[in-house]
Amino acid sequence: MRAYIASVVAGSLMLATAAVAATGEYDNMCTMGLAMGKEVKTDCSINGQIGGKTYCFGSEEAKTTFMKDPKGNLAKAEAYHMKKQ
Repeated sequence: MRAYIASVVAGSLMLATAAVAATGEYDNMCTMGLAMGKEVKTDCSINGQIGGKTYCFGSEEAKTTFMKDPKGNLAKAEAYHMKKQ
């Protein structure tokens, strides 16, 4: 019984860890939103990796749109973000 309880607890902890959203660039703002000149806060549960960095998106649609031109959209997001600082 003890072993069963221990494995259930361990499994629950693993699931809880997997459910934690990532932390991304731009303080978890939607990167596509920034590219469009908008500030959209996200929980970063939808994200993508580019050049070893994590970028957050407000929706799957925003991520798909961003990934059509990641280099161009990232440049736009960076320019907007720098202007806002």
